[in-house]
Amino acid sequence: MLISSNFKISEASLKEFIRILVPEGVGKDLNIFGENCGDKIRVSVEIDGKKGSLEYKNIEKYIEDQKFIMAKSAILKAYGKEYPWGGLIGVRPTKMTRRFFMNDFSEEEVKDILRGIYLAKEDKINLVIDVLKIEEKLLNREAMNMYIGIPYCPSKCRYCSFASYEVNSKLGKFFPEFVDTLIEEIKILGAFSKEKKIKYESIYIGGGTPSTLSEDHLEKVLEALHKYVDLSNLKEFTFEAGREDSITKEKLLIMKKYGVDRVSLNPQTFNENTLEKLNRKFNRENFDKIYNYIKEIGFILNMDIILGLPGEELSDILNTLEELRKYDMENLTVHSLAVKKGSILYRDDFEASKVERETVEFRIQEIVKEKNMHPYYMYRQKNSLDWGENVGYSKPGFESRFNIEMIEENQSTMGLGGGAITKLVVPETELIDQIERLVNPKDPFHYIQEMVERNEKKKELFSKI
Repeated sequence: MLISSNFKISEASLKEFIRILVPEGVGKDLNIFGENCGDKIRVSVEIDGKKGSLEYKNIEKYIEDQKFIMAKSAILKAYGKEYPWGGLIGVRPTKMTRRFFMNDFSEEEVKDILRGIYLAKEDKINLVIDVLKIEEKLLNREAMNMYIGIPYCPSKCRYCSFASYEVNSKLGKFFPEFVDTLIEEIKILGAFSKEKKIKYESIYIGGGTPSTLSEDHLEKVLEALHKYVDLSNLKEFTFEAGREDSITKEKLLIMKKYGVDRVSLNPQTFNENTLEKLNRKFNRENFDKIYNYIKEIGFILNMDIILGLPGEELSDILNTLEELRKYDMENLTVHSLAVKKGSILYRDDFEASKVERETVEFRIQEIVKEKNMHPYYMYRQKNSLDWGENVGYSKPGFESRFNIEMIEENQSTMGLGGGAITKLVVPETELIDQIERLVNPKDPFHYIQEMVERNEKKKELFSKI
C-alpha cells in the first residue's frame, strides 16, 4: 500500500483505521490532499478509484491534527461507509470532547464538530454530551484512586483478555504466595502513601475474579488495607465479585465488615447454553440467591451484560434484557463484545453475532428509563460489535467515581496486584495532561518475584508530586 499526502500523517494509524473500518481498502494505494481555503480546511482522498472529500472550518488551534482526522472521514465517504460513531474510533470520546468545552466551545459548536469532522450520528453525539454533564459534577483532580488486581478466576472465559489465570491451573499453586505478596505490597505502598499524604477517593478490587479469594484470604487483604492505608478520604469502595459461582454470603459479610459498599454480580447473558460454551459456569438459582444476599446486606449493586456473544441471536439478547427487569440494581453496564488478541475467541478466528443495533438499543433505553437510570460513563474498543460502545448506567447519586476517573484519566492511580496499571497524571498545559504508566506483571510468579523492585519504581514516580 502506497500512501502519499501533502501534510504530516501517521501511516500506522491510518492503516489500522482502514483495517478496522474499511477492510476492502486494505492494501490499496491512497492519495491525500489537504488545503487551507480562507477560514476553512478541505481534504480530498482517492483510494481504489474512489474519491471522497470533506470541508470544515479551520480549528487547528484546538485540533492540531485536524487534516488527518478529516482524511479518515473522507475515506469513509469515498466508500460510502456510515457508522454510528463515524470515524471516531478512539477509546475515550468523552475525554476528547471535554477538551472542546474546556476551550469554551458551546454545546452546539461541540455537536457540530463531532458531526462535521468525525461524521458521528446524532444519538452518539447526544450520548457523549449527556455523559459529560454527569462526569463534570464528580471529577476531582485533587484526589487519587487505588486499583488492586486479583489475577485468578474459577475458569477462563473464552472472550476474556484480562490478566487472569484459572485457580486450578499450574499458576494456581502460587495463589497463597500471591496473597502474601499483595499484603506486603499494601503495607509498602500504604506507608509511602501516608508519607506523601495521598488522598484516596476510591478503591476498586478487580481482576480476574477477586471473589476467587477464600474467606480467610479475603479477610487478610481487606484487613491489611484498613491497617496500612489511610482511608479517611474514601468515598467509595468497590469489589468486583462478578461471578455467582465464586461468591458466598460469608464473603459478602466480610466485605461489608471492612467497608466495601459496591459489588458486581455479572450474568453477561441469561442464556446458560451460551455461558457453558464460553467456559463460564452459571447457575440461575444460585445467582438469585447471591442477588438476594447482596440486597439484604445492603450493597450498591452493578450488573454487566455483553452484547454479541457467539451463537446469540436477537431473541437471546432481548431475553437477557427482559430478565434484567426482574432485578433492582443501582448500576448497569452494557458491553459490546470486543474480540481481543489475548482472548481464546480471537485465536479461534471467531466472528461476532450479527445484532440489530437499533432494536437492542431501543430496548435498553426502555429498561434504563424504567429503572430511573442515566448514562454516566462510556468508552469504546476497536474491535467491538457494530462499532458500538460500553456504557455504564446509574440511578442518580450512585455513579461510580472510579469508573469515571479511569476513563477520563483525570486522577492518578496506584496499582497493586497482578496486572495492575499505575498512572501518574500531571497537567502539562491547562488542557493537556502528561501520563506516565507502570505495569505490574500479570503472571503471579513474576509479580511475586518483582514486587519489591516494581514498588521502588512507583515510589520514584510519585516522588515527582
